[in-house]
Amino acid sequence: MTKTLIGYARCSTDKQDLAAQRAMLKDLGVAPDRIYVDHGLTGTNRVRPGLDQALAAVRTGDTLVVPKLDRLARSVPDAREIADRLMERGVKLQLTQTIYDPTDPMGKMFFNILATFAEFEADLIRIRTKEGMAIARARGKQRGKQPKLSSKQQRELHRMYDTGEYSVSDLAEVFSVSRPTVYRTLARPQKIKAADPEEAQYTT
Repeated sequence: MTKTLIGYARCSTDKQDLAAQRAMLKDLGVAPDRIYVDHGLTGTNRVRPGLDQALAAVRTGDTLVVPKLDRLARSVPDAREIADRLMERGVKLQLTQTIYDPTDPMGKMFFNILATFAEFEADLIRIRTKEGMAIARARGKQRGKQPKLSSKQQRELHRMYDTGEYSVSDLAEVFSVSRPTVYRTLARPQKIKAADPEEAQYTT
């Protein structure tokens, strides 16, 4: 039976380009017509048509190839669900050059470890942002109906959006603001200089 490589790529926003991920998958041996994509969908959004198509395309003995684990899943439960589906079909998972066989105990263990780190990294970003917001409020940077986001928070919002990892909905949730507020913030020119030296140390 011929073994097939099925590729999957995803970007979180319409701003991000999939060209680099497509090129990496091709370099790993995936045929262009075997690459399935999701564009403008976050990893936390389980409704991903491209991923569903990729999982439907794999057969026993095939390998699902993904540029990075965070392109596939951003939470442990999601990663485990995908791993279970691959295991049921006898399908391997390839992340760059490393191949994991979910039917093998060691492969499954490493898959869960990698998924944990992916979720941990996302949580760290959210925690850092929320801590920065708390510091700003403690200094009186936010009062009543003042601008919803301080200059530092606006810079952080711009930075997170520019990574291509966060959608407008994600940013609205992280910063506890509405989607229109996120759109207005992104439309404003980004301020480079921090308001004061202390605030600058929390700016990335």
